[in-house]
Amino acid sequence: MSGFSPDAARPRVSVVIPNLNGIPWLPGCLDALAAQTFRDREVLLIDNGSTDGSVALLRDRYPDVRVQALPRNMGFAPAVNIGIRASGGEYVALLNTDTVVRPDWLAALVRALDESPPETGAIASKMLSLDDDGRIDDAGDALSWTGAAAQRGRGEPAHLFTQREEVFSVCAGAALYRRSFLDAVGGFDERFFAYLEDIDLGLRGRLLGYHYLFDPAAEVLHKGHGSALPRARYVRLVTRNRVMLFAKSLPWSLLLRHLPRLLYGQFYFLVAYRRPLASLAGYLLLVPCLSHIWRERRRLQSSRRIDVAELERLLMPRMPEPPLRTLFRRRLGRLRL
Repeated sequence: MSGFSPDAARPRVSVVIPNLNGIPWLPGCLDALAAQTFRDREVLLIDNGSTDGSVALLRDRYPDVRVQALPRNMGFAPAVNIGIRASGGEYVALLNTDTVVRPDWLAALVRALDESPPETGAIASKMLSLDDDGRIDDAGDALSWTGAAAQRGRGEPAHLFTQREEVFSVCAGAALYRRSFLDAVGGFDERFFAYLEDIDLGLRGRLLGYHYLFDPAAEVLHKGHGSALPRARYVRLVTRNRVMLFAKSLPWSLLLRHLPRLLYGQFYFLVAYRRPLASLAGYLLLVPCLSHIWRERRRLQSSRRIDVAELERLLMPRMPEPPLRTLFRRRLGRLRL
């Protein structure tokens, strides 16, 4: 149970699950996976140094799950990459622990990817709120020129999302990827540790000419933030990662053209998070990443297959969050109370 060994038969799909103290969620997640109608699969779980007995639970109740127990929390991106490298499937499904998949979830994802051209790198699930399965949690991800990432359809009625359609990127909490796509983009950027790494992967794939689809038949219930980091650490990481993904992947011409929006976004989140020291620490975390950003930037721009105009259209001009004046009005209202 402490590592992986190669299987003689290669499954069609490898399901990779990163786990950090997810024992409240693991039974629901793994029992739902066991009930899948699609059977040509393997399940790999990467444990990020859990201290809640997760590995013991897996040993006792889920002996068919292949487990890699890491000595410490290495982050989402490194853990997932370990699982991808150890897996053998033609397709790789990523799944969060705080999910409960519908019985036909994996079958729907495989069908969608089988029916799509090779340049379709991944399929996004129809992620529904675990607290209200009539509402969307995530129907594919979007990115704005302010740096804000958005969960498409979040909070909207689920019955409005019935068409297979293109999305900017997919949420790695429940998605199916071509292995050839993951090989081409080089997997997840491990410098991200956690947060926005799936948006970064999607953007890098876009530079290479890949696109992504949302499939409404692939339904999964999702709690969200079931294994979240403490708030201050979240702010530090997401602040750094937001800047890093733009700095690595976007041409200078687009960065300069949208500089006012980019700066507005940085100021917006500084205000919205209400943790200025954590935000400042996030910017400081960029310093040791500068050489990595520069190397990746040179590599990505030299291999880019999408023109600047098309790339510009992929990002939303405005952020989905309420404007700053609304935030200030809310704060003033609380003060009056």
